[in-house]
Amino acid sequence: MFCAISGVTPEDPVVSVKSGLLFERRLIEKAIAETGSCPVTGETLTADDLVSVKTNKAVKPRPLQAASIPGMLTLFQNEWDAVALRDFALEKQLNTAREELSHALYQSDAACRVIARLIRERDEARLLLAQAEQQMRTAAPQGAPHAAAAAAAMPNGKRAGDEGGVEGEDEARSVKRAKQQAGITDGIIAEMTACNAKLSSQRKKRQISSSLATPDALEKYTQLSSQPLHKTTKPGILAVDIHPEQNRILTGGVDATAVVFARDAGQIVATLTGHTKRVCAVKFVAPHDLLLTASADKTVRVWRGNEDASGYECQHVLKEHTGEVRAVTVHATKKYFVSASADKTWAFFDLATGACLTQVADESLAEGYTSASFHPDGLILGTGTAESLVRIWDVKTQANVAKFEGHSGPITAISFSENGYFLALL
Repeated sequence: MFCAISGVTPEDPVVSVKSGLLFERRLIEKAIAETGSCPVTGETLTADDLVSVKTNKAVKPRPLQAASIPGMLTLFQNEWDAVALRDFALEKQLNTAREELSHALYQSDAACRVIARLIRERDEARLLLAQAEQQMRTAAPQGAPHAAAAAAAMPNGKRAGDEGGVEGEDEARSVKRAKQQAGITDGIIAEMTACNAKLSSQRKKRQISSSLATPDALEKYTQLSSQPLHKTTKPGILAVDIHPEQNRILTGGVDATAVVFARDAGQIVATLTGHTKRVCAVKFVAPHDLLLTASADKTVRVWRGNEDASGYECQHVLKEHTGEVRAVTVHATKKYFVSASADKTWAFFDLATGACLTQVADESLAEGYTSASFHPDGLILGTGTAESLVRIWDVKTQANVAKFEGHSGPITAISFSENGYFLALL
């Protein structure tokens, strides 16, 4: 049997009736005199709670006062008892301090996480506010020409707001029709035709590069890295584009954001926020530092890179569509682009001003467009639909010149080959 305090066999053992622990009498009596409690359990303890245990005792030496050596031994014994009690108390304090420190560290970590989340939400709110202010400044000068055009389009020369029986929705439709009347002008057609002639002549002289990967090489490709670009609360990437000149990747996600990722640096350059629903299509516009995002919130956003290359600012928010915008494609001149929507229309935009030059509707569709792509030379537009049908459009006249059938499901992607001779569908 060993003492619960010193860990050695006691000379005069006693047992606590409360805890049942064995102690050396002199040690436990000193502990009771100092603290009035059990040093192990912390319970209130008195000398009356101790019960002696009868054991065979060793023969004791002669009285300590009889010689100097026993006196020294008594002194050492007393010192040892004090050290044992002090060591036990320190060990208990150490364990208590460790528990308190662990709890404090946990609280500190939780507080840091909350602070980081609040700072992130504050920064996002500030960004949204800045974008809203930018959009208001951008929309103000654009609204006046549209309103004037709408007033000019009225047969009686009055503004729509002057008609008592005209509702706000009719006014919006009038403004929309006025914008559509601008159309693709002769100057734009001449510009696209010149671009077509230039690219066609270059394409005919161009030879297939010998550095292109072979089918066998493609089969051996493996994943090099994986990057968590979007929020884990709403995972999923719906659109991807690669910059043709810079080593950057643009993605659109279910979390309503678009992310610009620098592949060489392995880090996110910018996270574009502003859409309220999933981002369905993204596109770089090279060599300009522009990019496009289209969303299920029925809008297309045009973004321009900051001068200090620290991020992107929203230049235009285009709200021509009344349904989910599923595709965007950039014209070869890099001055215009087309968006295709579930509202059964595709719209032709001026990239610099954000103006919609024309919007072509096809009421024969049941579920609208799912994909779109310009021909490399820019005078032909291909669109895919949810009804397994591909339509080819003459951009100059906005006329449907061909239809391709054969698929049994929605056309989720459409792409012309680099030489313009082939069309791939998915």
